[in-house]
Amino acid sequence: MFILIDNYDSFTWNLWHFLSDLGAEVEIKRNDACTVSDIIACQPQGVIISPGPGIPEDAGITIDLITACHDAALPLFGVCLGHQALAVAFGAKVKRVDPPVHGKLSRVVRTHSNVVTTDIFALCPENFPVTRYHSLVVDEATLPPELTVTARTEAGAIMGLSHATAELHGVQFHPESIASVAGYRILAKFLQICGQQSVDTDQLAQLETQILRLDERFPGQMHA
Repeated sequence: MFILIDNYDSFTWNLWHFLSDLGAEVEIKRNDACTVSDIIACQPQGVIISPGPGIPEDAGITIDLITACHDAALPLFGVCLGHQALAVAFGAKVKRVDPPVHGKLSRVVRTHSNVVTTDIFALCPENFPVTRYHSLVVDEATLPPELTVTARTEAGAIMGLSHATAELHGVQFHPESIASVAGYRILAKFLQICGQQSVDTDQLAQLETQILRLDERFPGQMHA
């Protein structure tokens, strides 16, 4: 069983559907309707932190839960606000994006960092289109040594972070958006990290038939 923390964002249900499609049993809990102890006591296989409005410090138990997952060796995956909260939990800061990117398509490039426990993008191609909805981004100048960049946009913006010694991962973009064509692969890798049975390539291909190639659907709309 997996716990999905809802930071009051409609994309939480997209995440639930994607994870369920991959065979995961997922329980949603609001960020202010439970305690960190409640989550740990559930003994989930892993924790997913949803997107949401505002700043990480205002997202209920989110930051404290990330610290607890680290201490308990519990795998965690953060999306958008959850990704930013992962950075803040280890001492980094976020800064404003000018202009904000809401509903923008960007191409993400893997960094192939060799200092992380697991490559969350291992099932993904070298680069792939994603959908971004955010007005904040992790300030790279403030990143602690235990966090490493795992993906960037072609313009260099941080799109992925992983912890060097713990299974804590985050992405700035929305893998649960139908316009993020590698979303199922990223989530499948996280489930694999958590001990879930691997999704076979045929099943992934079936799920991905629901998502047409972006460069065919949205020609000329990529955002750096």
